[in-house]
Amino acid sequence: MTLRPTARIFADPRVEARHRPDGTVLLSSTVPLEPHDTDLVGSLRRWAAERPEAVLAAERRLGYWDRLTYAQALPRAESLGEALLRRGLDRDRPLVVLSGNSLRHLQLILAGYVAGIPVISLSPAYSKSHGHRRLRRVVEMAAPGAVYAEDGREYAAALEAVTDLSPVAVVGRGGGGEPFGDLLRTGPGERLGAARAAVGPDTVARIFFTSGSTGDPKAVPNTHRMLCAVQQMMRQVWPFLSETPLSLVDWLPWNHTFGGNHNLHMVLTNGGTLHIDDGGPTPALFPRSLRNLAEVSPNVYFNVPAGFALLADELERDSVLAKKFFVRLRLLFSAGAPLPETLRTRMLRLAERFADDRVRFTSSWGLTETASAITSAHLDTEEPGAIGVPLPGIRLKLAPVGGRWEMRAAGPTVMPGYLGDPALTAAAFDEEGFYRTGDAGRPVDEEDPCRGLVFEGRIAEDFKLATGTWVRVGTLRASLLAALGALSEAVITGSGRACAGALVWPRRTADPVSLRHDLARALARFNAGQRSSRRVERLLLMTEPPDPTAGEVTDKGSVSQLQVLRNRAELVDLLHRDPPPPEVILPADEKGAR
Repeated sequence: MTLRPTARIFADPRVEARHRPDGTVLLSSTVPLEPHDTDLVGSLRRWAAERPEAVLAAERRLGYWDRLTYAQALPRAESLGEALLRRGLDRDRPLVVLSGNSLRHLQLILAGYVAGIPVISLSPAYSKSHGHRRLRRVVEMAAPGAVYAEDGREYAAALEAVTDLSPVAVVGRGGGGEPFGDLLRTGPGERLGAARAAVGPDTVARIFFTSGSTGDPKAVPNTHRMLCAVQQMMRQVWPFLSETPLSLVDWLPWNHTFGGNHNLHMVLTNGGTLHIDDGGPTPALFPRSLRNLAEVSPNVYFNVPAGFALLADELERDSVLAKKFFVRLRLLFSAGAPLPETLRTRMLRLAERFADDRVRFTSSWGLTETASAITSAHLDTEEPGAIGVPLPGIRLKLAPVGGRWEMRAAGPTVMPGYLGDPALTAAAFDEEGFYRTGDAGRPVDEEDPCRGLVFEGRIAEDFKLATGTWVRVGTLRASLLAALGALSEAVITGSGRACAGALVWPRRTADPVSLRHDLARALARFNAGQRSSRRVERLLLMTEPPDPTAGEVTDKGSVSQLQVLRNRAELVDLLHRDPPPPEVILPADEKGAR
């Protein structure tokens, strides 16, 4: 559906700030969180009654879209829920899904909500990594009653690897387990009725595993209260959600809180439609996204910076696709990593050219432990890295840590604790009960809290040069990618060394000699007039893309700084070798002088 031109996109930010003598800043919305559902089953029942023929989700099959309506989704969830309960699953014996987004995957998630069974959607990278050591570790932590794979042939090795950890295996097709269709033919019974009656606000609906980018993956229970509260918060800052059903074309994976919580539940709780995009933000997968966007016009579009970079290239080249993409669009949303301002400008210029109505560009910030969003940029800003203001019901603390502010959060969307790890849970909260996010941020304007915050990266990624000077990795990486438009990704190096460098990936295939020359000149311009902590003195072009199976790509499609540094330690040593070898790109002036 098209958003009505009169529909209000953003609510006005209303934020108050309290300053403590120790430098701590407390931020909160002055708008109270309004009453809302306390479990997700209520949304499914409401839309099955009020919009039964509306499409909840659609999945591309051989040349057509297979659709699931709200009227179909509810009885199927009940049948699957009963079937899972009969196989011994319950609140302590969850369902683990090994494969990616699909209609069957969605129906199993809904079954878990109806039956009070937590659902754990794992990154497919766990199942495709060599040896399955990481897969076994997380499945052992989960202690499931069953595992599911969309294709028994494709996931045969993974299913075999966990056969001793799960009593039941279910497959969508291809053999190797109980057929999904057999579960679907189960009639709802007394078990389901009793289980449904026990579902409440504090029932665990989903368990997400963190990406492990700063350590081992952690299991994060998300309750119905958390998941419902964050959607009410978003409705209050995005008023249009209550007026016009969402229409999404979305690839973001359901094993991550961005796609599997923020986006999926935004559709479910507001009676919208999700077209499952089988593409993604890589050159290999993006053609599928383009095919889907050529057929379906979203009214809100979510992606990460790498995806927007590929999309901008195509929309600038293909005016037919651009007209189709913008015909109903009202809102662009980027998260997962800071969006370069040049890329934001390109997308908005395309919108001015092809959209009938004004298109806004926004972002937010949140974590798995906070059921996705903590802040929302429901305001127009050109500040690079802007993440907006605290959502209604959220209390945000800016705590001084090592010369920066760590952003800490409290509110109804914050997790009760990590699964099975009380020591880790205790360490995750400060003495006032605020969750320690490990992310740094600062106010855009310390005198006006309504202008929001700027994300400044993960504190754990920062390092000191040999001189003792701190390098703020998140800020430096974002600045480098914004200045060197030929790059798609960068990993900052230099801990304990004389200068900062970067392992970099080019946006597209180019003549290697001219690319090196262009990067050398651009690097010289980037460094001009900067202090050592804001300079990148060396670049090394990567010939191999980041490897998802080795943990080098997060579920959001961005590169894991710490994992790349671990995996490519020899290349980091090469980059910082003295004298620099020929492979290393050094800053050079316009005449090529170093």
